[in-house]
Amino acid sequence: MNGKRIRALMLDWAGTTIDFGSRAPAEVFAEVFRRRGVDVTTAEARGPMGMAKRDHISAVIRLPRVSEMWSQVFGHAPTEQDIDSLYAEFLPLQKSVLAQHSEMIPGVVDVVNRLKKNGMRITSSTGYTRELMQVVTAEAAKQGYAPEVVLCAEDARAGRPAPWMIFRAAEAVDVYPLREMVVIDDTLVGIQAGINAGAWTIGVIETGNSMGLSQAELEGLQPSERAIRRAAIERTFLAAGADFVVDSVAHIEPILAEIDRRLAQR
Repeated sequence: MNGKRIRALMLDWAGTTIDFGSRAPAEVFAEVFRRRGVDVTTAEARGPMGMAKRDHISAVIRLPRVSEMWSQVFGHAPTEQDIDSLYAEFLPLQKSVLAQHSEMIPGVVDVVNRLKKNGMRITSSTGYTRELMQVVTAEAAKQGYAPEVVLCAEDARAGRPAPWMIFRAAEAVDVYPLREMVVIDDTLVGIQAGINAGAWTIGVIETGNSMGLSQAELEGLQPSERAIRRAAIERTFLAAGADFVVDSVAHIEPILAEIDRRLAQR
């Protein structure tokens, strides 16, 4: 422990390292509600992204518009039993599509491998269950990405924005104080978890949940529209307390160098 450099990263998965645009979870959340006759918007489905998936469903179903629609369809306000039922339907549906949404985001594997060669410890966390992550990690490993720590929704008493998964990751790689760890996430709850843990935080803009576009869709935007969307997401991350923002994990090395410089001055 020297307090002079970053020694570990905690990376999110969908939208941060895999699944450009975080498409898989958003599509499945919308589908499980649609099957019950309750349409949720993309924005509503994406809003709680980063939470453990049952918590995510609970947050969506308790939105005033969604709750009202549920009451109209079923004749009663949403219950815990309704949430459990939706979650039970979500899990196999999500698992069935994960393999098709586990492509690594361009440049991520190369950057991570360079950092690992320089001694960086690579950890990760997710709102997915371990059963779901067995699919994702297998697909990621085929592409050369294998974090030494993978923490899932059931591995801590509470998911993001609580800091417990970050603490567990830091313990697993024996890194402390937490200012020697950087949390990199494309969701606000992920950034909030990093802040709550006392780590540095980097919000991911263009590949993640807030932008919500595939790589082809992103590249198809007019430059002015892309810039407007990017600036709005950046403002949201910084307002939430993120230390830095980046378009993609592929571009994090200069930011890590800046964090090292700041640590060395303390």
